[in-house]
Amino acid sequence: MIIETHKLTKRYGKLVAVDGINLAVKKGEIFGLLGPNGAGKTTTISMLATMIDPTAGKASIAGFDVKERQDEVRSIIGMVFQDPTLDTELTAYENLDFHARLYSVPNAGARIREVMEVVELWDRRNDLVKNYSGGMKRRLEIARGLLHWPKVLFLDEPTLGLDPQTRRHIWSYIRKMNQEHGVTILLTTHYMEEADELCDRVAIIDHGRIIAIETPEKLKSRLGETSLLFEVSDPEAFCRLAGRAKCGKHKRVDGSVQVTASNGDKLIPKLVSLAEKSHIKVLGVSMRSSTLEDVFISLTGRTIREEQAGSKDRWAFGRRML
Repeated sequence: MIIETHKLTKRYGKLVAVDGINLAVKKGEIFGLLGPNGAGKTTTISMLATMIDPTAGKASIAGFDVKERQDEVRSIIGMVFQDPTLDTELTAYENLDFHARLYSVPNAGARIREVMEVVELWDRRNDLVKNYSGGMKRRLEIARGLLHWPKVLFLDEPTLGLDPQTRRHIWSYIRKMNQEHGVTILLTTHYMEEADELCDRVAIIDHGRIIAIETPEKLKSRLGETSLLFEVSDPEAFCRLAGRAKCGKHKRVDGSVQVTASNGDKLIPKLVSLAEKSHIKVLGVSMRSSTLEDVFISLTGRTIREEQAGSKDRWAFGRRML
């Protein structure tokens, strides 16, 4: 294991920010810490990156204790912070050149070009960073984190605040670094889709504690359920109908009806037929399998989302009109 923690803990007075977590991250893995703001993700990554000392417990990177061997740890890790840390009055090249001097990177010019080409910014190397878009700045920070050939790259909310298209571009660069350069990546995120798309394994963290660690697919398979969203002319009557027919769990969702059951695909024709007999018009049906959002809710009893999207936005990808 390239990253290991044992009962890693951080307290601030009476507040326990990280509560005795145990992690074991494999070399070459993309590992995600998934949880809402305030769950302890950034505090955990800050301890691993030697930015703050643990209150209790132990952690090591490639065998180096993060408290006792900080210089060795810092020499083999890269870090992309949640908040921007670039000098916007310098060019992109000058930002990387400064970082290369701090790390005494040999043949720095060639290495700068190499990492800038990885994130497709070489042609914009002489532009002032203040003229970069948010996505370009993020890509430059990733290039800077790679500059000194780290074994482990920490990404703290790497796509926070970016639009969906730019977010997917960042994902492609993260995969490329992992697959082509063998970099172990530990990222924090509160985006379910990001964890599902990128991570080999995910640790769900809440209130400073790890409550589940597994691959995204195995986490989702725990529930073993399918959710259906029925858009109907009379949601109240449809809910009563689903209840009488004992068709799984059901509830109102913004004018529609959500039905959750282990045999969801078989319920569609049954419920449509029952609705027609009861003179309830079915306008559309959406179907999806369990998501990491569902897993988080089942484990914690609440949503991870900072801002709730409309239910129709969450279901748009699975829509099938009748």
